[in-house]
Amino acid sequence: MNDVKCPHCGTVFTINESEYSQLLDQVRGQEFEKELHERLARETALLDEKAKNQLQEHMAKKDQETAELRAKLDRLTNEKDLELATALSQKDQEIANLSFKIQQFDTEKALLLKDQKQSLSEQLAEKDQHLRDLEAQLDKLRLEHENQLQKSLSNVERQRDAIQNQLALQEKENELALATVRSDYESQLKAANEQVEFYKNFKAQQSTKAIGESLEIYAETEFNKVRNLAFPNAYFEKDNTVSSRGSKGDFIYREKDENGVEILSIMFEMKNEADDTVKKHKNEDFFKELDRDRREKDCEYAVLVTMLEADNDYYNTGIVDVSHKYEKMYVVRPQFFIQLIGILRNAAMNSLQYKQELALVREQNIDITHFEEDLDIFKNAFAKNYNSASKNFQKAIDEIDKAIKRMEAVKAALTTSENQLRLANNKLEDVSVKKLTRKNPTMKAKFEALKES
Repeated sequence: MNDVKCPHCGTVFTINESEYSQLLDQVRGQEFEKELHERLARETALLDEKAKNQLQEHMAKKDQETAELRAKLDRLTNEKDLELATALSQKDQEIANLSFKIQQFDTEKALLLKDQKQSLSEQLAEKDQHLRDLEAQLDKLRLEHENQLQKSLSNVERQRDAIQNQLALQEKENELALATVRSDYESQLKAANEQVEFYKNFKAQQSTKAIGESLEIYAETEFNKVRNLAFPNAYFEKDNTVSSRGSKGDFIYREKDENGVEILSIMFEMKNEADDTVKKHKNEDFFKELDRDRREKDCEYAVLVTMLEADNDYYNTGIVDVSHKYEKMYVVRPQFFIQLIGILRNAAMNSLQYKQELALVREQNIDITHFEEDLDIFKNAFAKNYNSASKNFQKAIDEIDKAIKRMEAVKAALTTSENQLRLANNKLEDVSVKKLTRKNPTMKAKFEALKES
């Protein structure tokens, strides 16, 4: 049972657990609806402001272009007026010169009438002909001047009409662009409302575990869509190896070339939470653990794909580099997940040649090390065998020396035996019956008896 106090009248009343849960769900639902409407209003205002800014920028640009075209038209008009005035001035000067020449001819004609009465008719006729030629030339110049003036006016009118048509076309383009911006704004607003409604229903139906797993499913699905085209040789699977600290990441991306040299490796961590979660987490809460997982799993980069801190503009700008806190670490929203892999892969492909050369140098160093190790093993084995053979050789020499000593002892014994045999032989040769029976009368008597018989 729970005691609830009315905030208006101050009355305290008791409700059971089910009623308390229903009341709490109602309060949470109202708070969620309020927060959702506030967020929708903020996003709508943001989109509206963005559309207005784009429209103002577009209109300012078009106004500037219109002003430039009008200034160009005025400049061309002034230039043509100046050219026309200059041409008129030149033609007036030519007419004045011709008039002056006519006056000179008239003066000369009058003088000729006074001085040369005899050739007056011929000279007068000649001067009249010259005057007619000058008048014809003057008419021709006037016609040319009028034609040139007409052409100049026609050119100016054509340019004026072209600029007026261009201005009309520009105004139509402005109207069309305004309609397009308004249509895009309405489409974006509608899509935003639909997305908010979708996430509202989606998150209301999901459990806490499902909310976290939904982001992982989204990332895996998005990667598999482009795997065969963009990353055919890449490894992208869930991290199932538990570290010594009892933790693991969500996904690991690895890619190697045909020689086994690693091109790129990334440790991914996916973070999401429900809108009605009481204790909100921050992205920074997971940086340290993600960096440890990256190092233990021997990955080059660490990336946190997050839906946390949805109102934080720092994480809503795109791909956020947080390597100033933890080395080679990035934070992105889910929509930038594939783009970040592409950027890191392109950068890694640029340094692949250096990695291959480094791997080759390492293999050469390993080969040299193995050669030195094999040489040391051979030297140790040879030294062991040499020491063993030397010991056995010395032992054999010692045995030979002992055998020589034994043979010398046998030789000495044989020499002694030979001396003894020689003495015995000498003694045998010195033996006779007379000597044997000299002190033995019995044997002496028998030998004598034998001789007599």
